[in-house]
Amino acid sequence: MSSSIAEIKEERRGPNGEILWLTFNRPEARNALTWPMYERLQHLFDTVNDDRSVRCLVLAGSGGAFVAGTDISQFRAFETEQQALDYEEQGDRLMTALEMVRAPVIAAIPGPATGAGFALCGVSDLRVGSPAARMGIPISRTLGNCLSIPQYTRLNALMGPARVKEMIFLAKLYSAQEALSIGLLNEVVADEESLLPRVEEIALKLATHAPLTMWATKESLRRINRKQRPDEGSDIIVKVYMSRDFKEGVEAFLAKRKPDWKGE
Repeated sequence: MSSSIAEIKEERRGPNGEILWLTFNRPEARNALTWPMYERLQHLFDTVNDDRSVRCLVLAGSGGAFVAGTDISQFRAFETEQQALDYEEQGDRLMTALEMVRAPVIAAIPGPATGAGFALCGVSDLRVGSPAARMGIPISRTLGNCLSIPQYTRLNALMGPARVKEMIFLAKLYSAQEALSIGLLNEVVADEESLLPRVEEIALKLATHAPLTMWATKESLRRINRKQRPDEGSDIIVKVYMSRDFKEGVEAFLAKRKPDWKGE
């Protein structure tokens, strides 16, 4: 059975509907997230725990992409420090809600998973990609913005500081095989056509395993990661998002030209 809204498709798969399958559905924008998509995902992540029949959550993308970040046109409206802080706080709430989903979460990655898309993959428990998967956060080349302290902490736990710096400083997009070699992907399938069937096969297997064992593992690792986060970081967000460079990055991205960075 399935249901749909414009930008996120919801399906229940498996013999007893035990797999909740969410498909990002803005192929014309490579599934870049709009504010309504953020809100809908938050609601879905928060409420899936109330349905004990859900034994696995799958995140997938349509049109050959996973999620190519946040819809950049929305950043033109940023004029105040609070808007910048609210945006990063919204992202943190979304990632925390995904971390706290009690059932295993699988990301099925057919192509680009960048920015917020990379963050969603990083918080997922298992990541399976097609050979066309590309993963990274190229903000030093595109917008000139930054991440929140919680997100840097998540990345540090996932990749280690050397890889985080490599990815962000060099605006590096890891190919499927590179991502596999450094642990960003758990598996790369033979071709794009094999991706969704393989993910469904894994999801059905997870649905037969002990739910409390998997929950305990997820929750224990989440608590360890949470203990490593410093509380303060709003000054960094304000400095970057209120900068001349961030405004230049947004306009350059939308105009499809190279940004003129000034460091101010």
